[in-house]
Amino acid sequence: MSWASWTTPGVYSGHGGVLTEEVGVVSGDLTVHTTWVDGEAAVTVQYTGAADWFTMSGSPAPCPSEMASRDLHDAVIEAVRGPTTATVPPLPQASAEID
Repeated sequence: MSWASWTTPGVYSGHGGVLTEEVGVVSGDLTVHTTWVDGEAAVTVQYTGAADWFTMSGSPAPCPSEMASRDLHDAVIEAVRGPTTATVPPLPQASAEID
């Protein structure tokens, strides 16, 4: 089994916040966590310093490699900071082609 995880605290959401499966939209100072296991990336968010994690809408997402999961994590952070309500974005094209 192959796996990797990425965590970025202190990500301030854009105006639209982040759509989650459990509680709807969350916004403000968030921590973003991506876990990649055998071709699939799970993305969760929490209010920085809180205990509860929430599944970001669109998660889990297919993701072919550990390197691609890092690229996806970076794309998620950019989406969270963006002006619209964030969901897990499509995998960046260059990473989607990696096998």
